[in-house]
Amino acid sequence: MKLLREALALALPYWRSEERWRARGLLAVVVGLNLSLVAMVVLLSYWSREFFNTLEARDAGAFFSLLFTWQRTESGLMPGFAWLAAIYIVIDVYALYLRKALQIRWRRWITETMLASWLADRAYYRIALADKGTDNPDQRLAEDARLFVDDSLMLGLGAMRSVVTLFSFLLVLWSLSGPATIFGIAIPGYLVWVALAYAVLGTWLAHLIGRPLSGLNIRQQKTEADFRYALVRFRDNAEGVALHRGEAEERGILLRRFQALAENWWALMGATKRLTFFTSGYGQVASVFPFVVAAPAYFAGRIPLGGLTQTAQAFTEVQTALSWIVDHYVELTQWRATVARLSGFRAALDAAHEASASGEGVHGEVGSPGQLSVEGLRLALPDGRVLLEGGNLELKAGDRAVLTGASGSGKSTLFRALAGIWPFGAGRVSFPQGDPPLFLPQRPYLPLGTLRRVLSYPAPVERFSNEEVLAALADAGLAHLAPRLDNEEAWSQQLSGGEQQRVALARALLLKPRWLFLDEATASLDPAAERHFYELLAERLPETAILSIAHRPAVAEHHQRHLELAGGTLREA
Repeated sequence: MKLLREALALALPYWRSEERWRARGLLAVVVGLNLSLVAMVVLLSYWSREFFNTLEARDAGAFFSLLFTWQRTESGLMPGFAWLAAIYIVIDVYALYLRKALQIRWRRWITETMLASWLADRAYYRIALADKGTDNPDQRLAEDARLFVDDSLMLGLGAMRSVVTLFSFLLVLWSLSGPATIFGIAIPGYLVWVALAYAVLGTWLAHLIGRPLSGLNIRQQKTEADFRYALVRFRDNAEGVALHRGEAEERGILLRRFQALAENWWALMGATKRLTFFTSGYGQVASVFPFVVAAPAYFAGRIPLGGLTQTAQAFTEVQTALSWIVDHYVELTQWRATVARLSGFRAALDAAHEASASGEGVHGEVGSPGQLSVEGLRLALPDGRVLLEGGNLELKAGDRAVLTGASGSGKSTLFRALAGIWPFGAGRVSFPQGDPPLFLPQRPYLPLGTLRRVLSYPAPVERFSNEEVLAALADAGLAHLAPRLDNEEAWSQQLSGGEQQRVALARALLLKPRWLFLDEATASLDPAAERHFYELLAERLPETAILSIAHRPAVAEHHQRHLELAGGTLREA
């Protein structure tokens, strides 16, 4: 029941969303086509009966009529196989095509919704800091969302089709299987009860044998994602590994993660092997079992050859419908693992949003024009250790302040709190309305796209003229990159640390923020370049308030105020 509740909680929002009528309409068409396929199978069972009766009667004319045109039978007008096959193929093709269309529409909606929730209130950042149990959100957004949608539709439609098939062929099988006398008791429709007993026994045994698969599938998804993350991380930090000559250590890290993946894979293989032994044997027995139970009536002359084949087919369809769980047990365990991972991710997102709405963390407010105010700021680490208590700060337009302090004193944490992204603490930060601040960390963020987009981030590229962008590049000492301005490259790997910081500084010159915060943003520049940059800021952005976090004494020369963070207090030095 818990699995069903979690699955419904993930699925129902789409069917109640703004796309509900289009989604429901498409689903209704897909369901209708699947039901039509069941009807076609039932019709083909009657065609099969007439076909084999024709073979038994050696009626060549009726034989070819049943293949290519039509034939009048005791059941009425029977279309030829060519017509039935053509209709079946068209229905089958469009049932698959429209199901795929529904899959991508549903996947797009659930991806957009989860992505919006992940980004809202900076839930992604809070989860990364505080919720270590929610691993690999990239996999949950990309792979798990796809698997959930695909498997939910495939299994849901398959289960529905099995139920309809069951009831459709139950009537056929009941009418074909007369009563059987066991211990003097006449049992009507005995083949129906035999099929039911066979399927129930098979389902119970499959569950006993395949029970470990659920946990193993959950772990397999996690180990696959962990290994993929380690490879991506290695790729993104190739230069650092090369500089440290850390290939051997990285190889060990990657192989250990792959070893965990492989060990779970072997366990999964073992569990799958045991289940496959059973399901394969179950299926093989099922292929001849209906002939065995219906053969006595045929040998006694109570049914013709066509009746035998239709009885066997009806028994097989009923048994297959009843054995749906057995036949799809592996897929069900994989779907269960996907539901568990997505539900855990959604719970983590909900917890992050609740924490944000509850007032935890630093409160951002609209303040007085031309003034930044920090009141009663309290900063802590995720483990509860307090870095700052009762911090207060005021910056006015045009102020230049440098913040110093020992490593680990909380300077970068204060930087994050001023940006409104640090969730552990309390206090108020007030910025003037309409003056968005710009925060430049020591390691700049370079988004995907062209260099022009990287420079203008997060503003749209259309906001700046080509001359403005080229001037910012030149001021930042990156004029040599002008010919590559509209190239899409992996800029975080193409550019050195110093060049990346120059890109961030060019961004500041382009955006012209009224409030600029720098956290060791010039640490990779030489002293002359650093001095040139601060002089350029004073010239180009005279009304901009700047707060710099730096260890170099030379940086203080470009600021009028000196703040110090030490012993859990923030004070003027």
